Amino acid sequence: MRKITLTITLFLSIYGVISAQQEKGIVGVTNWLNNWTQFKPNQEYYGEPTQILTGDITEDTKLYKRHVYLLEGDVFVSNNATLSIEPGTIILGDYKTKASLTISRGATIIADGSETDPIIFTSNRSLRRSGDWGGLIILGDAPTNKFGNGSVASFYGQLKSATYGNTNFGGENPNSSSGILRFVRIEYAGKRTVEVGNFNGLLLASVGKETVLENIMVSYSAGNSFEIWGGQVDLFKAVSYRSNGNDFSFNYGTQCIIDNSLAVRSPYASNSNGSRSLQIKTYNEQNEVDFTRNPTSVVAKNLTLLNDSEDLKSHISSGLINEAVYVGHNASLDMNKSVISGFNPAVIFEDKITLNQENLERIKFTSMYFNNCNGNIFLENNSNNEDLEDWYGNNAFSNVYSKSSNTETFIKLDDLRRPDFRLRINGIIATRN
Repeated sequence: MRKITLTITLFLSIYGVISAQQEKGIVGVTNWLNNWTQFKPNQEYYGEPTQILTGDITEDTKLYKRHVYLLEGDVFVSNNATLSIEPGTIILGDYKTKASLTISRGATIIADGSETDPIIFTSNRSLRRSGDWGGLIILGDAPTNKFGNGSVASFYGQLKSATYGNTNFGGENPNSSSGILRFVRIEYAGKRTVEVGNFNGLLLASVGKETVLENIMVSYSAGNSFEIWGGQVDLFKAVSYRSNGNDFSFNYGTQCIIDNSLAVRSPYASNSNGSRSLQIKTYNEQNEVDFTRNPTSVVAKNLTLLNDSEDLKSHISSGLINEAVYVGHNASLDMNKSVISGFNPAVIFEDKITLNQENLERIKFTSMYFNNCNGNIFLENNSNNEDLEDWYGNNAFSNVYSKSSNTETFIKLDDLRRPDFRLRINGIIATRN
């Protein structure tokens, strides 16, 4: 009896250790990236367009898989219309007219693909490059902290003034719905404009909580992959791949939960301003926001943030690798059970943040796996991070630090047809069930 008891105790102890190890980073019993993602989109042939989308869509419209659509110029879905897109539909953003698609406030998009039949927004060029076309913009009526809400009109320098009403965002309905984006890929977006710089792959401005945002991949964006301004957003199984800008950027009072999501950066793809995997800010300029409204608050769980470098030391010394996470003044981050691998350093706090208990308690890192980073957590422009190391290195936070190569850390990176970015610890696949 005693032997059985000891055996059970030993088994439970081992199981407990394994379970704890399995929880970090993106998770799943199977590799949820299979079938719907594409890490080599330039090798795909999407066919020639058979239909054209242009101008304003002011009544309910459906796009069908049997057609390939060419998006020309700045296209708006407005007048409370719904744009429905069948699984497997291809929409080509026109390079010549730098096309974009905007779902205006009050309108809806139902882009509900499937694992084996994703909906694809991509470039119409034969040799596709980052910034070939604009991107997808969804404008809602959830709150933002900007004075007078906001507008993206500055993106559209050539629009007639009558159209500017379709570029406004913001309201008082945090639970509103702008529709569904599920099993959707957005490729080669992020055109550059003279007025404001690059578009983003997917811009969500004041989008409400009832909007479904799951299994979305943004790859090779010249701007940020996911840009979120205000609203109350839940992002699940979001993927950013080789963005020139930030992978996930939150600003203007966003209230967001981002869960089980992946960002893969390349040292050769980054804009001149320096780009991060996760950027959390409450404002760009203090005079543009109302501080009586909620600051930006992000809960990030089971994220994998990976820098895909074959020579990390050389790339860091060449200035090609930045921090993974940047937290701005007056913003909150609760990050847990996540992996940060191969950055310089892992995290930077804006230098306006005072390192006191109140601020540190609203910027949380728990059950993290910091791997192969050139330093862990720093205050901007300050090389002495002893206080931060002492605070977040406390056993109560259960953070783990390692110096392993990417091939040792993740299950399978060498096959971009079917990569597996789940954590490998002693040959055990990361999972959570």
